[in-house]
Amino acid sequence: MPQFEVSQEVVSTVAEGEVLRLDAQAVDYAIVALYFVFVLGIGLMARKRISSSMDFFLSGRSLPAWVTGLAFISANLGAVEIMGMSANGAEYGFPAFHYFWIGAVPAMLFLGVVMMPFYYGSKVRSVPEFMRRRFGTGAHLVNALSFAVAQVLIAGVNLYLLGTILNVLLGWPLWVAVIAAAVIVLSYITLGGLSAAIYNEVLQFFVIVAALLPLTLIGLHRVGGWSGLEDKVTASPGGAAQLDSWPGNALSGFANDFLSILGIVFGLGFVLSFGYWTTNFVEVQRALATHSISAARRTPIIGAYPKILIPLIVIIPGMISAVLVPQMAEYKQAVTANPDVDSDVTYNQALLYLMKEVLPNGLLGVGLAGLLAAFMAGMAANVSAFNTVFSIDLWQQYVVKDRSDSYYLTVGRLATVGATVAAIFTAFIAGGFSNIMDYLQTLFSFFNAPLFATFILGMFWKRMTPTAGWTGLVAGTAVAVTIFVLNETGVFSLSGQGVSFVAAGAAFVVDIVVSVAVTMVTAPKPAAELVGLVYSETPRELRTDPEAATLPWYQRPVLLAGIALVLVIILNIATR
Repeated sequence: MPQFEVSQEVVSTVAEGEVLRLDAQAVDYAIVALYFVFVLGIGLMARKRISSSMDFFLSGRSLPAWVTGLAFISANLGAVEIMGMSANGAEYGFPAFHYFWIGAVPAMLFLGVVMMPFYYGSKVRSVPEFMRRRFGTGAHLVNALSFAVAQVLIAGVNLYLLGTILNVLLGWPLWVAVIAAAVIVLSYITLGGLSAAIYNEVLQFFVIVAALLPLTLIGLHRVGGWSGLEDKVTASPGGAAQLDSWPGNALSGFANDFLSILGIVFGLGFVLSFGYWTTNFVEVQRALATHSISAARRTPIIGAYPKILIPLIVIIPGMISAVLVPQMAEYKQAVTANPDVDSDVTYNQALLYLMKEVLPNGLLGVGLAGLLAAFMAGMAANVSAFNTVFSIDLWQQYVVKDRSDSYYLTVGRLATVGATVAAIFTAFIAGGFSNIMDYLQTLFSFFNAPLFATFILGMFWKRMTPTAGWTGLVAGTAVAVTIFVLNETGVFSLSGQGVSFVAAGAAFVVDIVVSVAVTMVTAPKPAAELVGLVYSETPRELRTDPEAATLPWYQRPVLLAGIALVLVIILNIATR
């Protein structure tokens, strides 16, 4: 890797920082205001369709696959995709593609082909409810509580970044901007429930693309096209390694190429990715809102196609920002020389600085609306999933049973308010991380990695017992937290996001080992109680849609998944 001399003047300039403000004009504010009118309008229209808790929590299981497919991917187009991945692009370059082509698409296809028939066919209303039916109340309570905590923390990430946008746009203090952003999201989720969230997510998907595509094209033009970007990235800290996705040493934190590839493929591509996409109710909830098993299976598969292309309008702008915007270029040089440099500039601001640098008024308004859409989609997805799990899996199951449907509908709306208030407080935890992906991957290693181990073992091994379900979850989570604490206290040190990969891998392995050991000394559930929950005990007719054979080729889940998988393999080879 090339060595770069960084003058003390650069470090001092970055340390002092500057107040980031976007030069928005009346036309930009008008575009943003028009977007908010549409968002709240959708919430009001969706409210007319809410007559039961099933309508509020799962849209009455009536939505078409193309709507839920776009909502599926838009729900993930929050802080992770927009600010977190542009930050990764600015810091690491091409290796950040792994979060999409290794760390997302394969797991999304597996969810659609293999796991959705069990979720949808069993008629569960949430992923924790599936856990209760498979493993009993012990594993269910652990999963429901950990999921609820995770959603409040991740909603705080989206809320923090949403407040940041209002802060740089209007100059409001960050705490005021965070509260204002929370009120906007709270309004349409409380009004229209999941339907409002999903239809807004479809709108938000198109707004996000309309914002980021021009930003990417104009940014590429400003750096001299693709060849100009390659030249500038090669000459920047990190050098030409940023133009090769493999072996991704800077991203994984491993100097050894083999260990780096192993960490990315196993830690990110298998444990973190499958743990997130196949067991995260935020995503699964969108598929459960469809009208049939085939539509539910197509939901994540349809979402995989835009997911393949999104890095081109998220990661590439981050790379452009790091070489085009003076503040970002200076910050990258300074932090390369001294990782502990104190600066008001962070990688999380890469996209904002690029927008300020290249977008004219008018397009700036579209860009701002796109960012607001992204963060609102992300937070709304977290909050709508939280209110379902809190109301159905915690309140109805353990606190107040056998009340009227309208009672639980009211609880769901109150849970929405509670989650939003809690997210206001957790939002400022995210502010302590210069790269928001570090924080998110840490959370995923805590909660999703052990959950995936329990799920995959319990779904394909009928002998696994209820006691093994909850003890494996607890042990896996404890190991992930322990590894994080050891890294933070300096017992060992991994740069990049390697500690999350290691923690996730360890959590997965420990969960499996503990689950198998406990299963050997405890009693399993009767086979009759595992129908619809375990692969070997579920008849084929319960796992398939009776009309599946009559569907045209473009609606067949397995064929669509195969095409998407081939595209991902080609892209991984092309960027190696």
